[in-house]
Amino acid sequence: MSSRLRSRRAAAAAALTAAAALAFTPQALAAAFDVNFDCSGASPVGEQQFDFQQGADVTAPDTVAPGGALDIVIDPAVNTVPSEVNGFTVKRIEGLDLKIPIPANSTFVSADLAGGSGLGPNPPTFTVDGDVATLHLDGPLEGGAEFELPTVTAHLTAGDSGTIETKLHGTSYDDPGLTFTAAVSSIIGDVDVPSRCFPNPNPVLTTTTIG
Repeated sequence: MSSRLRSRRAAAAAALTAAAALAFTPQALAAAFDVNFDCSGASPVGEQQFDFQQGADVTAPDTVAPGGALDIVIDPAVNTVPSEVNGFTVKRIEGLDLKIPIPANSTFVSADLAGGSGLGPNPPTFTVDGDVATLHLDGPLEGGAEFELPTVTAHLTAGDSGTIETKLHGTSYDDPGLTFTAAVSSIIGDVDVPSRCFPNPNPVLTTTTIG
């Protein structure tokens, strides 16, 4: 057998091996979402209801072995702090908390934060209490300014069976998934408006099948 023929056969075998490995490797699936938050602000001149939108690309593997490791990546899009809400000028936003449930059929291991901009002098933090994680920003986020939340990579361990679904937290103003305090200019001067928001609707962002 000539050396050229042996090289071609070796290359073909390597290509088939790579293709087979790719076919049997769980692939990460990414999806883009625009999440709408239904918000209520407790202002001195009465309750203020408004909407806030946040886009994100969310990535998770299609499948994972029982007890296997998996990463869920939430990459928020660049956004803009509203400069005006219901006729009130928004000066800044401070003390922002975004809650993310730890998915059922999984165990939280750790998380990494990367990137982000326009978030104030203090770095964001990510904490877990029970089955809910919280991304916290001290701020301030200036009214009318662009900002980008950090990319969150959550490292999880899969359970024995079922599915692992990524969603955001929150079902109502009394069970918010996003909270912050907005400093606004009103007819009585500058006031702080504590605000509570929940995703409405709250779509399933990713689904990973265990098995």
